[in-house]
Amino acid sequence: MEDKTLNQKTLMVIAPLLVLTGIGGFLIPEQYSLMSGAAPYNMLHLIFGALGLVLISANSDLLASSFNFGFGLIDLYQVLASVVGLTPIEYFHWTYVDDVVHVILGFALALIGGYGIWKWKESRSERHISTDQS
Repeated sequence: MEDKTLNQKTLMVIAPLLVLTGIGGFLIPEQYSLMSGAAPYNMLHLIFGALGLVLISANSDLLASSFNFGFGLIDLYQVLASVVGLTPIEYFHWTYVDDVVHVILGFALALIGGYGIWKWKESRSERHISTDQS
């Protein structure tokens, strides 16, 4: 685990959490849940959680960073859609708790993922410069 980057470690937490959130959404009746229990919303969690698990096995910092950044932006869009009334509000039935979680997780994932992408680009340009000087 020590040889993993911040983005890979983050994805190792987020991916199973997304799967568990999707499963929990189907098991807990909507009237007892603090978060949306809508089936399309649960499926979104399951699909992205499964994708995240696959990306973990790829052992690629760029893929982990890209997933974290992209999913962070999706979380932030969900807050915007919930507050303003954009699609897929009619299918996802977000709650206030969903909005709070999406703001916190969205910003964290976008920042962590963006940092990883920036570091990858920086290391790539450094390698390019060092091969040009050789």
